[in-house]
Amino acid sequence: MKGVVLAGGLGTRLYPLTKITNKHLLPVYDQPMIYYPIQQLVNAGIREIMLVTGGSYAGHFLNLLENGGDFGLRRLHYAFQRGEGGIADALKLAEDFVDGERCVVILGDNIFENPIAPAVEKFRQQEAGARILLKEVPDPHRFGVAELRDGKVVGIEEKPIHPKSNYAVTGVYMYDAYVWEVVKTLKPSRRNELEITDVNNAYIARGALTYDIVEGWWTDAGTFESLLRANMLVAAQRQSSSAKV
Repeated sequence: MKGVVLAGGLGTRLYPLTKITNKHLLPVYDQPMIYYPIQQLVNAGIREIMLVTGGSYAGHFLNLLENGGDFGLRRLHYAFQRGEGGIADALKLAEDFVDGERCVVILGDNIFENPIAPAVEKFRQQEAGARILLKEVPDPHRFGVAELRDGKVVGIEEKPIHPKSNYAVTGVYMYDAYVWEVVKTLKPSRRNELEITDVNNAYIARGALTYDIVEGWWTDAGTFESLLRANMLVAAQRQSSSAKV
């Protein structure tokens, strides 16, 4: 199984912090933001990862991460996304790297309290299809929102005005090889992006998408508010762990 970390975009919501580097290299407590998703994949037993980035500061990732040896990776691969075509557009760049295997995709600004490894293991045992992680949130209109019925996801809406549930789709997506057929058929949304929500809905249409509910906290770190929240949550977690030692 391969891992893909998506860390592109211009990070305009974090300007002027992103005037000098990519947002995924900003600190979250005691580590660069990008460390957290990479470590999640490593903890789930994944040893081959591709980092998809873009913009003027893509080289900063190479300076920091080098070949991934500090994480115990066999090799860290890199791909460059031109412009801002959306999550699904960035994922397309990983097709040759994944090479027909299953993949776990994680957004570079997503931080979880607990390991995603148990969900990844369930996906390994899953016969085929896709798997996503959901989290109940107070502000679902900010995210892709899952509609649940009889224990299944029956649809996902991207940033709905009137959400059909409080369950946000977090930035972890697990796919089999069918994903590459789907991304080739996508059309740009009203935001002129290829939406990962459309990929997930294609799996739903096949009856091939499963899910887990995230335990513990989860946050992105793409705005000043969520970046501050991520720092505070990780700091509290570190301090709690130190107190137990």
